Amino acid sequence: MTITAAKDINDLYKVSSDTAKNALYGTNTDNEGTKSNLFGSFLDAAVSNINNTNELLSNQENEVLKWSMGISENTHDLTIAVGKAQTALDYTVALRDKLLEAYKEIMQIQI
Repeated sequence: MTITAAKDINDLYKVSSDTAKNALYGTNTDNEGTKSNLFGSFLDAAVSNINNTNELLSNQENEVLKWSMGISENTHDLTIAVGKAQTALDYTVALRDKLLEAYKEIMQIQI
C-alpha cells in the first residue's frame, strides 16, 4: 500500500468526508445538526490530551513505586508505563511549542 501526495491543493476539495469539510470551512456540527465552536472543540481536545498525559505520568510513578518497594517484580509493566508516559509527554510538549510558535507569529502581524 502506497500513499501518494496530492499534486494540487484542489484535490483536497474532492474529499467527501464531513470531518474534512468541517475543518476546511471552519465550522463543525454536533449530533443535533447545530453549528458548534471549532476553537472550543480544539480546546476541549487539548485539555483532554493534558489530562491523558497526567494520567499516564501518574501510572508511571505508581509502577516505579511498586517496583522499587518490591510489590511488583514485573519490569515489563514498568517499561510499558515509562514508554507511554514519555511518548505522551513528548507529544504534549511538541504541541505546546507549536501553539506558542503560532501565537508569536499571530502577534507579529501588522494591522
